[in-house]
Amino acid sequence: QVQLVESGGGLVQAGGSLRLSCAASGTTSSIDIIGWYRQTPGKQRELVGIINRGPTTTYGNAVKGRFTISRDNIKDTVYLQMNSLKPEDTAVYLCYARVVRAGIFEPYWGQGTQVTVSS
Repeated sequence: QVQLVESGGGLVQAGGSLRLSCAASGTTSSIDIIGWYRQTPGKQRELVGIINRGPTTTYGNAVKGRFTISRDNIKDTVYLQMNSLKPEDTAVYLCYARVVRAGIFEPYWGQGTQVTVSS
């Protein structure tokens, strides 16, 4: 089992910055990919950024060049640095981890943290 706890959300003005953290616990050695998605009402869950053990990163098109994901394998924590925030970045940001056991992939999700960007 893996548990994910997000922190760092809040209210920020357009153009500002926020840093989100996601602390993983449990059998963290089985996590191969960890990162962030976001969700707004009435929309599909959207990729923000993910990172593997390489580390190789993948970003959603909407955030490329503005957001940076990083991973601290000692602390089992992933960070999302969000710069040049826009009102359309307003969403619940969910931490995601992909666990691999015996060749089977299993997704885990955190509870989410609200990010609100005012214009």
